[in-house]
Amino acid sequence: NMGDYSKALEFYEKALKIFEQALPSSHPDLATSYNNIGGAYDGMGDYSKALEFYEKSHQIFEKALPPNHPSLATSYNNIARTYDNMGDYSKALEFYEKSLKIREKALPSNHPDLAISYNNIGGVYNNMGDYSKALEFYEKSLKIYEKALP
Repeated sequence: NMGDYSKALEFYEKALKIFEQALPSSHPDLATSYNNIGGAYDGMGDYSKALEFYEKSHQIFEKALPPNHPSLATSYNNIARTYDNMGDYSKALEFYEKSLKIREKALPSNHPDLAISYNNIGGVYNNMGDYSKALEFYEKSLKIYEKALP
């Protein structure tokens, strides 16, 4: 519930203050901290604030990690989901596709994260009213789940 998010935010911001004093500005732990704060704002429905912190997090990850690192894919996914929640479907699609590109390179073809990517992209097409495109991605997602899940 809402109280939990504001409490979480309070602790994440305290952690961030410590990290900012103790770590170089390009340290991945700082990125994680920004990402957590973004997640709290996301959960509270404050999408512009969430986006601000997700983007800060992503900038650090881009400097600190190799180009096809799965954490970059997760980061793109968070940014995309926020645009999706804001109703900016073209931006959502752009970032979900960036996430998918990395996952296709970095993960085995039956990895559940790929299914999540296909499902997310399907969801955006569904929101845009492009149902045949949505179905195409939902089916890709389902194929992976059928193989990957017991």
